[in-house]
Amino acid sequence: MAQPNILFILTEDQGAHMGALGTTDVKTPHMDALAASGALFRRAYVGYPVCSASKACIMTGLHSHTNGLVNNTNNYLKTAAKLTEAEKQSPPYLHTRIRSTGPTLIEVLAANGYHTAVSGKLHVSPNERFPYNEFIPKAGSKAALTGVIKRAAGKPWFFLHNSTTYTHRPFVNSEKQPISIDPAKVKLPAHLPDTPVARRDWAEYLDGVQRNDQAVGDVMAALRESGQESNTIILFMGDHGPAYQHGKMTPFHLGLHIPLIISLPGAKPLVSDALVSELDLLPTLLDVLGISYESALHGMSLKPLLEGKPGAKGHEFIFSEVSGRSLNHTRGMEERSVLDATHQLIMRSRLDEPKVINADLRDMKPWINRIYGETVRVKEQFPEAYRILSEMDPHALGGKPPAIELYDLQNDPDELHNLALDPAQRGHLERLYAAMKQWHADTQDQAMIIPALP
Repeated sequence: MAQPNILFILTEDQGAHMGALGTTDVKTPHMDALAASGALFRRAYVGYPVCSASKACIMTGLHSHTNGLVNNTNNYLKTAAKLTEAEKQSPPYLHTRIRSTGPTLIEVLAANGYHTAVSGKLHVSPNERFPYNEFIPKAGSKAALTGVIKRAAGKPWFFLHNSTTYTHRPFVNSEKQPISIDPAKVKLPAHLPDTPVARRDWAEYLDGVQRNDQAVGDVMAALRESGQESNTIILFMGDHGPAYQHGKMTPFHLGLHIPLIISLPGAKPLVSDALVSELDLLPTLLDVLGISYESALHGMSLKPLLEGKPGAKGHEFIFSEVSGRSLNHTRGMEERSVLDATHQLIMRSRLDEPKVINADLRDMKPWINRIYGETVRVKEQFPEAYRILSEMDPHALGGKPPAIELYDLQNDPDELHNLALDPAQRGHLERLYAAMKQWHADTQDQAMIIPALP
């Protein structure tokens, strides 16, 4: 049988919000149908909650401090041969790039006869490590896939559909055009101030989820019409959580928790609560395709889980990171996360060093971020919401992010109550702390200094 095609639908800044994951505010029939026909992973996480670094984790199967790409780089949607001299010499492009030597997913697929295409964004560097046959500007979902299949001309194809950006700020501005979500009826995350402005902002994000869903429906319709669905691996994923405090570019659950669906030809549908990571996608695809890989990987193959093998398990722990290092700062605040089935531990070091705050996390123009300014405006009425915001942006707002935080994900999903000093939680604290110390050593995480336990 011919090698299967691979359709990878990657949505921008969409956290784990869809009907099949229990989000009651949204209607996502196309995502839910995809979930019902494949494997829905309810506990899937990213290794780094920002666009470029998250993509680099997927493409290398390595954590960011190992693959070298930390934070965001330039987005040059073109082959390396078409880069201008100015683009090649751009400081972000030269500084923020993959430095590990193991082949990227695209290099592996190209070497194994795949026709490869990406739409919407590349947003990783250097471009030489991503030898796609096609770089497609943002276009209609059906037309893009149909064109890729035609140009593949009978070869197996890989298409990274990265044109679905409705959940990336700026959202559709509900002051200027109607949205599909009623702000008065949404369930706000508990760490946001419950005001009409905050509700409008969150409703616009959820409206983006529903618009993403329509795009998923369009691309899936094109796949069905092509007659190739039965021999196509389908992946659907959000690249990290939405642009809110506790979300994008933070080590909290909202920033790390994502939707993930994997559909293998012939595999039975399933719903799994196994802990899985975006770093598992490269080893999973290599395993399913029967392709050998000589370099080290931090992820694991999910093929046994996907095939419903008895005793198949996910990870015991999931590790993630955020770094304040950037083009202008060789050092910055370092944040690390480890979580297990019930709890999450967050650690920080270099607390006085710079911290990267993406512009869409605080700026009204052009990102239409109402939440940041609103949280500041109502800080007397909602002091906890303001504390959380000030710890996200400590240098501007004077917050004091702690070196160690422990959260009970089952009883406090919005992570309001730090249990690091609770004697009743000491066992969870020590277990996760030991796991973090081991991972820190195993992955040679030199930027992070592990703080002492309280």
